[in-house]
Amino acid sequence: MTAPGRAHRRSVLGTTLDALTMRQVVAACVEAVDGGGRLDIGVVNAAKIVTMRRDPELRRSVLDCDLVLADGQAVVWAACLLGHRLPERVAGIDLFTELLAEGERRGYRPYFLGATPEVLALLIERVRRDFPGLRIAGYRDGYFPAEESARVAEEIALSGADLLFLGMTSPKKEIFVRDWGEATGAKVVHGVGGAFDVLSGRTRRAPRAWQRLGFEWLYRLLQEPARLGPRYLKTNGRFLLLVAAGLIRDRGRLASSADSLE
Repeated sequence: MTAPGRAHRRSVLGTTLDALTMRQVVAACVEAVDGGGRLDIGVVNAAKIVTMRRDPELRRSVLDCDLVLADGQAVVWAACLLGHRLPERVAGIDLFTELLAEGERRGYRPYFLGATPEVLALLIERVRRDFPGLRIAGYRDGYFPAEESARVAEEIALSGADLLFLGMTSPKKEIFVRDWGEATGAKVVHGVGGAFDVLSGRTRRAPRAWQRLGFEWLYRLLQEPARLGPRYLKTNGRFLLLVAAGLIRDRGRLASSADSLE
């Protein structure tokens, strides 16, 4: 495995986060490919942090990654409130496009795994248009049973892919990375979640102003209120409670320390 030193690690709300900038993460990925190492990348937002607390398998799969990045602005703010400053949000979709551009410049071969065949076809069309010099190793949809994972990993290995992008839902993508990431032979494995849907044009991403304000979740909610409303109500509320509980614990520890010094 190839990853930066552990001085950048932060423990926030029961998960590990890497306090790195986008530039540092891309540099680590280049080092992994050029140096013959391996780098598994996980990203977390508020909803995933909540889900990880009740899904041990998802939690183990995320924490086994070499890098765990703050995909959501709410996670960056929460870390700061709890005394663990992160330099910036490193959104999975932004890292995805940065690595595609880097791959085009350096001759890396990406493989795309996930989404439906229709969305995947639109994605590949978009990638070829935006990155005409990129040499695509291969692609396949993400609708395969778990028992076929070994065969899928073998197909990816035979393609000679340097970069593997997984556009699948959690926890399927995290489990695939944990169990089969090494078998794919890819030097960098990045679970990008719904980024395939966005780049394919199937869904729209929030404008930059909404992203900076941390309202990207609200923009998605407005597009799919029936599907996302109940989920966001539950996970966002629980995330706020987790942050509040963390603040109360920190104040309690500070008070105890102050009492002991008197």
